[in-house]
Amino acid sequence: MNLQESILKNLDIDYSYQLAKRMEQFRTNPVLGYRPAGSRAEFETGEMLKQEMEAIGLSDVRKDAIKVDGWEFKKAVLSYTAADGSHCEIQLGAYQTTFVTDGPKDFSLMYLGKGTAADYEGKDVTGKLVLVDINQRDEWWINYPVYQAHLKGAAALIAVQSGGYGEIDDEALNAQDIAGPEDAPAFSISRKDSDPLKELLEHTQEITVTLDANSRITRDCTTYNIVGTIPGKHPDRMVLLSAHYDSYFSGFQDDNTAIALMFGIAKALLASGFKPNNTIVICAMAAEEWGVVDSNFDWSTGAYEQVFTAHPEWVGKVIADLNFELPALAHGTRARIRSCYEYTRFLEEYLSELPDLTRAYPEETRVTSPIETWSDDFSMAIAGIPSMVNDFTGGSFMETHYHSQFDNDAFYDEQVYRLHHELFALLIAALDETCVIPLCSAPVMERALDGYHASSDVLRPFVAMDLISPMTLASLVEKISGLEKMLADAKDVAESRYESRRSLNDRYRALLSESKVKEAEQLYLEAREAEEEALRRFKCAQDELVRIDWYGNVHYPHEILLQNIRLIGGAIANLKEQNLSSALRKLYQVDNNAYAFMFDEAVYNHFTDYVLNQPQDRLKWGYKRLMPHENLYALVKDLLQKKEADPEEISLSCEISHLTRIFQDQCRMLIQTTDQIQSLVHDQFLI
Repeated sequence: MNLQESILKNLDIDYSYQLAKRMEQFRTNPVLGYRPAGSRAEFETGEMLKQEMEAIGLSDVRKDAIKVDGWEFKKAVLSYTAADGSHCEIQLGAYQTTFVTDGPKDFSLMYLGKGTAADYEGKDVTGKLVLVDINQRDEWWINYPVYQAHLKGAAALIAVQSGGYGEIDDEALNAQDIAGPEDAPAFSISRKDSDPLKELLEHTQEITVTLDANSRITRDCTTYNIVGTIPGKHPDRMVLLSAHYDSYFSGFQDDNTAIALMFGIAKALLASGFKPNNTIVICAMAAEEWGVVDSNFDWSTGAYEQVFTAHPEWVGKVIADLNFELPALAHGTRARIRSCYEYTRFLEEYLSELPDLTRAYPEETRVTSPIETWSDDFSMAIAGIPSMVNDFTGGSFMETHYHSQFDNDAFYDEQVYRLHHELFALLIAALDETCVIPLCSAPVMERALDGYHASSDVLRPFVAMDLISPMTLASLVEKISGLEKMLADAKDVAESRYESRRSLNDRYRALLSESKVKEAEQLYLEAREAEEEALRRFKCAQDELVRIDWYGNVHYPHEILLQNIRLIGGAIANLKEQNLSSALRKLYQVDNNAYAFMFDEAVYNHFTDYVLNQPQDRLKWGYKRLMPHENLYALVKDLLQKKEADPEEISLSCEISHLTRIFQDQCRMLIQTTDQIQSLVHDQFLI
């Protein structure tokens, strides 16, 4: 029996399932669950996982202390008298804010639609509870209406799940990261429980309800990432497995099954007699769902702290992070490994050489890229650790069950779970048989090329509008053309380097299979410099090319600039035609201006300034990842007023002039960014 067969034979999927179920016992709220950052329930779960690591035979089991902002959500019970005189009691969900009533307390409750600035006109909500509808996937994030209510003096906001998330049932509650301050309290209520309240409020502006709540934030708590290892012959070269053990509600799919999958794989590796060449590290991480107050980047805190503060020395030693999220249910029609660009080539080759695995999907497993900000692998990657995750965003689960009390084992898919065990257990073995990290930068160059591909088509129409001079356009097109040639050459160089690494790894694997240990070790030593260079290039690409927009989507810097140039230039053209509606639709897409027309300026300013003016320890993985911001709030508000006026009586010259300056700033930044990318490619990827 070869190693692959032995590993597959020793996988015990029932063990993993039972461990995932055992994690459900730890909860801060006895009715709803919750195991949030820094809570007693998170601590107790970590203690159990530490003991389990020791029980299955992992070595060097320890707790790595990290600093996070903590949250204890013990209860939120709303009661009121129904129209027929009966007593009604409702369990509310909660967001990461502080609200403690010290027992039942009476409040006035008002319904304010979607909770936008216009909904408060003529209303006094001081000291009252505000009930609003929320659809976070299709409209705005929870922090905007919550902070709007806070600034209006409301005691707390209660959000009705009206779509986007928790769509599986009218009883569904929803929980998401708040991305706001702890003193703007917020809770969640289901559609079923909110409907009777809305009916009562149809006949009167407000009603009296009783709330008994205990939700408390404590800044700068200590929590723990739990770590165990399977020691390898090369202790300073590591393969990392990661998943998070904090959760909303019971967290069965998100992320109990992922933690249990890691343990199940580790248990099978040990039982198979696997003697790794490299140390296999199992890391159960805290504070993924949330972990820092009043930050736009308040999730993945535990992972960020693990590699930026607890173990920054892992960078340069860990050759891959295999992260896991929701691995026990089907996502679409195929399993996918979502990877950083540099690992896609190796993973495609790995998949092509696999033996037959469990048939859990109608289509074959594929690789997709790039990695996204929604899970811990992003924090790992920007630190300099190449990473990947089982892709979990396909299918309807995110809209239906995700982050609700319906995240349970009712949709447990044993075949999918088994496939993920098999797929990643064998991937660990394949990575362990490399002597040099199998990264290929060619897809990085391809992505950069794609971003510039239509640049001349984007820019050319604006010459006729006198936004770009013909000379400037010609110079920029020439500059971009030169960079495109350089990127194409860098892609060829990357392909050549990858072939060289693949050849080394083929020889290394052959020597291992022939038990030529000394020759294999000599080849391993010879490959150290090539690995250091590959990891250095990976880190450079992360530092210089990976940017995010204001909604967490991953882009390259020139892609964002070209998009802004297209939108702002198009808006200018619309304004010259007096087409304000079209102009506004474009301006809403620039930076974080999509909400500018819905909430007070103080709300907009808070959620702009807290991204631009906080230190790295509050911004975490979002630090310096956004391009320079364009504040269009006043301009948008002005255009909205003029949109309602007589076209014959308005002048748009000031707005056009303002946008023209912004347009030209974006063009200057595009030139500067193109120069920077050219230097990066020349210095790091061609030489």
